[in-house]
Amino acid sequence: MQETAHTLGGSRTLWELVERRAALTPDRPVLLQGDRVLTFGGLRDRAERCAAGLYARGVRPGTVVAWQLPTRIETAVLSFALARIGAVQTPLIPFYRDKEVGFALRESGAEFFAVPGEWRGFDHTEMARRLGARGVFEAYASLPDGDPAVLPPPPASGTDVRWIYWTSGTTSDPKGVLHTDRSLLAGGSCLAHALRLTPADVGSMAFPYAHIAGPDYTVMLLLYGFPAVMFEQFALPDALDEYRRHGVTVAGGSTAFYAMFLAAQRERPGEPVIPTLRLLAGGGAPKPPEIYHAVRKELGCQLTHGYGMTEVPMITMGDPDDTPENLATTEGRPPAGMEIRITGSGEVRLRGEAVCRGYLDPAQTAAAFDEDGFLVTGDLGHLTPSGHLVLTGRVKDIIIRKGENISAKEIEDLLHAHPDVGDAAVIGLPDAERGERVCAVVEQPPGASPLTLPAVTAFLREAGLSVHKLPEQLEVVDALPRNETLRKVLKYRLRERFGRSR
Repeated sequence: MQETAHTLGGSRTLWELVERRAALTPDRPVLLQGDRVLTFGGLRDRAERCAAGLYARGVRPGTVVAWQLPTRIETAVLSFALARIGAVQTPLIPFYRDKEVGFALRESGAEFFAVPGEWRGFDHTEMARRLGARGVFEAYASLPDGDPAVLPPPPASGTDVRWIYWTSGTTSDPKGVLHTDRSLLAGGSCLAHALRLTPADVGSMAFPYAHIAGPDYTVMLLLYGFPAVMFEQFALPDALDEYRRHGVTVAGGSTAFYAMFLAAQRERPGEPVIPTLRLLAGGGAPKPPEIYHAVRKELGCQLTHGYGMTEVPMITMGDPDDTPENLATTEGRPPAGMEIRITGSGEVRLRGEAVCRGYLDPAQTAAAFDEDGFLVTGDLGHLTPSGHLVLTGRVKDIIIRKGENISAKEIEDLLHAHPDVGDAAVIGLPDAERGERVCAVVEQPPGASPLTLPAVTAFLREAGLSVHKLPEQLEVVDALPRNETLRKVLKYRLRERFGRSR
């Protein structure tokens, strides 16, 4: 079966991959949701009928279609229907509202907009009308339908731009990231091979399908012929029944998801919350080493963490058979074809097939790539002698205190080892005397003892942190602000809240 996965990995387009998998294992399930099961053959057939219905509405190869839909079987079918036609699709996270959605619709020039109607108390159809969106139609419980005989041949080239994804836009307007079928196939196939998955596995999608991880994960299912459980609304412990019911073997998402699984397990010590679980995997946010060791000890499964972004869905990934040291302290190694360059200042730059084609704005594209065609990531790190990537922070996340550079991530990793810290974010705040001061913002787990700044600095001193890096300010919050995709901490909100100069 490993041979088959590599053979399917030679597909030129996403639709070609769907057809080849459907011909190989038509009756095997690919998507599970509640009592519903969609097979690989069913995905091909339903997507073709949906494509015919879209074609009847005027969707043609190259037509820009935006969709803002939750993680549902119908969402995957619609997305592959658009891939069958060769349309340009621009997925939008369901939690985006007027500002982000309006910007994306205008910048992409979307001619059609698929929405779920009223979902989780918000009327997406009304928002679309308010924004003057064109070609609005609802695609939740039902989809456009038609006779596939009307369709033109599927696209033959996988190198045309057919995807516009959006960066989070946490500090400014989001950027439209341009992808091709081949760049998404490259990212998904690298992820699949790195995780060493088999047809016997059962995966899970607890993140928005509109995130870049959506196609990343679906390519993995198509390559290896195993199913995944889809969660339209994810919350623990409520979702645990579905994990157990379907015998999920692979779960994850990001560091915040690992922490949620750990919290659920701590509610039931000695009893595995997901007995079939053998692997947690994810990326998208830094992973403190302490999280790795806690997962191995308490959940009793392996944890592999990787490095990716909207511009490059898969850069490096941990290998389940790697050493505990490498899995705890690195982001794994890059796959063949991914070039990583570390500049003299320690910045990570990337070149390879999984790298996006640039941005909708040509000026942003010009600024994002260096003279050798490497993507400038804004991340800092280094490669070990074994080729593993260690990330040490963001260029913008370096705190400059009295002229000395301080890595926020170094302090955060140490704080995660404190028994009374559930999660932590370290930020630099304006300071008239120091330039910037170090501020630690922490969440505490239930039942934790109250934290004080002297106690925290004493703990960090004991852990070996240099004196000039010790926090001068401690803030304890009920919950760190996070985005709605991979639950990344929004540090700009913390800077806004606690950044009063003193």
